[in-house]
Amino acid sequence: MINKVAVVTGANKGIGLGIVKELCRRGVSHVYLTARDEKRGVEAVNNLKVEGYNPLFHQLDITNEESVIRFADFIKTELRGIDILFNNAAVAGDYVTGATYEDAKRVISVNFDSILTIEKYIFPLLNNNARVINVSSDLGHLSKLKNKYWINTLSKDDLTLVNVKKFTEWFLDAVKNNTFKEEDFSLPYFLSYVVSKIALSAYTRIQQKKIGRGISINSLHPGFVKTSMTKETGMLTIEQASDAPVYLALDADQSIKGKYIWFDKTEKDWTNISLDLNYVNPSVFKELLDRRAREMP
Repeated sequence: MINKVAVVTGANKGIGLGIVKELCRRGVSHVYLTARDEKRGVEAVNNLKVEGYNPLFHQLDITNEESVIRFADFIKTELRGIDILFNNAAVAGDYVTGATYEDAKRVISVNFDSILTIEKYIFPLLNNNARVINVSSDLGHLSKLKNKYWINTLSKDDLTLVNVKKFTEWFLDAVKNNTFKEEDFSLPYFLSYVVSKIALSAYTRIQQKKIGRGISINSLHPGFVKTSMTKETGMLTIEQASDAPVYLALDADQSIKGKYIWFDKTEKDWTNISLDLNYVNPSVFKELLDRRAREMP
């Protein structure tokens, strides 16, 4: 038994659920499956119990400040703090190409802005030497940008939260005013998601610099995974994709801090825009685009 408290956000399905299952399998004593929808979260926990695992459930809507405060109060009252935190909850957005202001704002709110709320209320409850894993994406690597100003800004050693927020605001303003340019990005797909995950990966580096207390914070690309978000078109199963996240949580050296980790457990230089990170089977990616396009509003 590993006497630790682990929390996974957005964990009623997909990679989050897989991480919960793997943490339980490894013997972590207190694994909290959290979800916005209480009914779905409880159902997921009960299904895992049928399989012989024993996770715990708590409702948590990361975009709702009151919900985050309630969860923080629960941790303060019932537990001794958190040892492992997976910021996993995310949405892909409704559009394959292009974006609407409303949808872009929603994606960035869930995938990035919510991290600031978690940081405000949950980070003070992290135990010394805790581990935080921000689940990012290959689309969250800096190489997905072509805009030189933002590449130079986001790769600075003295990057600040103000810089990152200006980056997301730049994109939202461009969408709102219909002035955004696809040539600012290396791919014309899922641009709201790309911006949100680049912001998350960039801010991970800032979080690490200011956290202290021996805590490690890293961002992770879990792979192209067969989940509802990818319309079951990925290259890894959820079980396979749970390996690297749990490795970071339990097995990786504590000295790994502020890094961008690939699904094969290797570190990739987040600021190196020349890296060849192209690993996705083109036919599988095309199938994803086709399935998503059929569901666009």
